Amino acid sequence: MAAVAVSHVYPLGSRLNARGRLEVGGCDVVELAREFGTPAYVYAEDDMRARARAYKQAFRAHTDRFEVVYAAKAFPCTAVLRMFAEEGLSADVASGGELHLALAGGFDPARLYLHGNNKSLAELDYAIGRGVGHIVVDSFDEIERLRGRSQRVMLRVTPGIKPTTHSYIQTGQVDSKFGFPVADVPRAVEACRRAGLDLAGLHAHIGSQILELEVFERLAEALGGMGAWPLLNLGGGLGIAYTADDEPPAIQDYVEALVRRAPQGVTILCEPGRSLVGNAGVTIYTVGTVKQIAGVRTYVAVDGGMSDNLRPMLYGARYEAQIADRFGGSDRCTIAGKHCESGDILIRDARLDDPRPGDVLVVPATGAYGHAMANNYNALPRPPVIFCREGDARVVVRRETYDDLTVRDA
Repeated sequence: MAAVAVSHVYPLGSRLNARGRLEVGGCDVVELAREFGTPAYVYAEDDMRARARAYKQAFRAHTDRFEVVYAAKAFPCTAVLRMFAEEGLSADVASGGELHLALAGGFDPARLYLHGNNKSLAELDYAIGRGVGHIVVDSFDEIERLRGRSQRVMLRVTPGIKPTTHSYIQTGQVDSKFGFPVADVPRAVEACRRAGLDLAGLHAHIGSQILELEVFERLAEALGGMGAWPLLNLGGGLGIAYTADDEPPAIQDYVEALVRRAPQGVTILCEPGRSLVGNAGVTIYTVGTVKQIAGVRTYVAVDGGMSDNLRPMLYGARYEAQIADRFGGSDRCTIAGKHCESGDILIRDARLDDPRPGDVLVVPATGAYGHAMANNYNALPRPPVIFCREGDARVVVRRETYDDLTVRDA
C-alpha cells in the first residue's frame, strides 16, 4: 500500500503510511501515542517554519519595509518562540508571562511588542527594564502609567471595522475593550506627546479567524488616513482550515491585501498567530468508552476534552476527527471528553470507522489555542507538546504529573 496524502487541515507533509496510519512530521502517531501517552499535542516543526518563511517571502514580493510579528498567545511555548526567533520573526506578547517566555526563547527584547488592555504597573516595569522595543498603548490610564519613561510606543486604534467572525473574537468594532476609538486618537496622540513617550505609529487588530480579505484592505486604508506614521501595525487575524471544506485565503493573498492600500514608504507590520501554528498541530487521544444510545446517538469518549481544547465549549468552534489508523468511515459519532460537564463535547457528528476502546483518535487544526488555553479542570494534568521533524520526535513541554498539581500548595 502506497503512502496517501491527507487533507489540507493536517500539517504540511502529513500522510497515511503503508500501514494506513497517519504520519505527522514523518512520525507515526499511533507509535507516538504508545511512546508519549495521550492526550498529547503533536506538531510538525517544518510546517511552522515553512509558514513563517511564506509570510516573509510574500512581503518581500511587495516591499522591503515590513515586519512579521508572531502573536505568541496562539501558542506560548519557548520551543516555538525560539524557532520563530531563528526564522527572523518578531513577537507580540500580551502579558508579563508571555514576555518571560519570549525572552526565555531567545528573542531580542528590541523585537518584542507588549500588548494588553490592562497592563499592570509591574508588567510595564518588567518590559521597560528588559528593553522591550515597543509597548502598544491601549488607554489614557496607561499613558499616565508610562509618563516620563521615554518609552517607544504604538497607539492601538479601534477602527470600527467588524469582520465576519464569531463575536467573541471580534476586536475592531467601536464597542470594544481594546484601544482608542477613532474620535479619541488626536487626543491620545497629544497625551503621548505630553507624557514624553516616543510615539512611532498606529496599531489595529480587527479580530481572528477571518476568511474575507476586503476588511484588511479597509483597515490599511483607515490607518493610513490617520496621519503620516513610520509604522503601521495591521494586526493579524487570517483564518485557517478547521475542516476539509474550509478554504481560507493564501498567505500571499492576505499579505497583498494588507499592502495594497497602505501608504507608500511606511513600514507595515502584521501579527499572525493562528495562521502560523494552527494547522501545524494535531491532538491525539485514546478512546476509552463507546456508548450507543439506541435511536439517539453514539458517544465516543476520549481521555481529554475541555481541559486541552476549550474552544468548542467557549464559542462553538468546529473540528473534525479520524481514527489514526482507519481514516474514513461513516459511523456518525459525538466525540465527548471525560470531564464532569455535559457540555464537554469536542465534536458533534464526526464520521468515524467503527470506533473502539483503545483506538487512537486524532483531531487536526489544534495547533493554535489548545496548549495556550489548557487547564487543570477536574485536576487533569496538562498534555505534553511534541515536535516532529523528519521522523524524529522530541518533547518540548513535558506532561504534567499529579505532583505538579500540588507543587504550589502552601
